[in-house]
Amino acid sequence: MSRRKKLINNTNIPQHKIEAIARCIFPDILAYYESEEGQREFAEWKAQREAEQAQKCKESKTA
Repeated sequence: MSRRKKLINNTNIPQHKIEAIARCIFPDILAYYESEEGQREFAEWKAQREAEQAQKCKESKTA
């Protein structure tokens, strides 16, 4: 028996409405990230994040 992760909803929006919206937009999000443009932007984001983490690591070693 699998355990469901407890959802955190700190809004006045009912959880079932949030899930309905998510079901509507999920196919579009998935299609975007599977597209060439989405893959390129994700790779750019990932490289930027890795550079920021390397910079933080470098700064913590020199401090």
